Amino acid sequence: MGASYHQFCPVAKAMELLDERWTLLVVRELVSGSERFNELRRGLPRMSPTLLSRRLHQLVRAGVVERRVDGADVRYVPTAAGRELRPVLEALGAWGVRWIGELGDADLDPKLLLWDMHRHVDHDAVPPGRTVVRFRFRDVPASQRDWWMVIAGGEADVCDIDPGHDVTVTVTADLRALVQVWMGDLEWAVALRGGAVEVTGPEALRRAAPGWFTLSPFAAVPRP
Repeated sequence: MGASYHQFCPVAKAMELLDERWTLLVVRELVSGSERFNELRRGLPRMSPTLLSRRLHQLVRAGVVERRVDGADVRYVPTAAGRELRPVLEALGAWGVRWIGELGDADLDPKLLLWDMHRHVDHDAVPPGRTVVRFRFRDVPASQRDWWMVIAGGEADVCDIDPGHDVTVTVTADLRALVQVWMGDLEWAVALRGGAVEVTGPEALRRAAPGWFTLSPFAAVPRP
């Protein structure tokens, strides 16, 4: 728990736990379905492993998360108290969409974008068998430029090293433009028409590819 505010107000008591740096983002990942330490790290790529371990310990101790161990498999699962934070996070996110200004360049992260997108694949729309979408970001350092999303059997995974499978389509984009598409601030059709995003591959697959992904849960939030 963080430092006490020494107030009986329930908001103050809740924030003694939740307002420490990264804590609510850890909860965001947990209620979004990440359960294992490495999954949480992929959703929080700029958080140190040491700090993540500390925050998980605090959340377990507070009864917000349960640590489940099965041999070498360790999972962190939200308790009823943790699950009850989902609408709080949704409300915070919606408020952020409406009232927080434009994203800075430092806020844009291809790893986090694709980790978010992989949880929102429309598996009914993806062709049967294995589908591999290669993402290439024109405007990021070479070490972060190329990514692969492998979709098969109702699951999706993100790789930063070529998995060696045949590529179905390639999405080449400015990072900011694809973030704007994901967040609902830029339509796929507009981004494609303007050249900020380009999809290459066989024509039928190229045309279908945008429909393989649903948008961020916050894309439908009305803007002021």
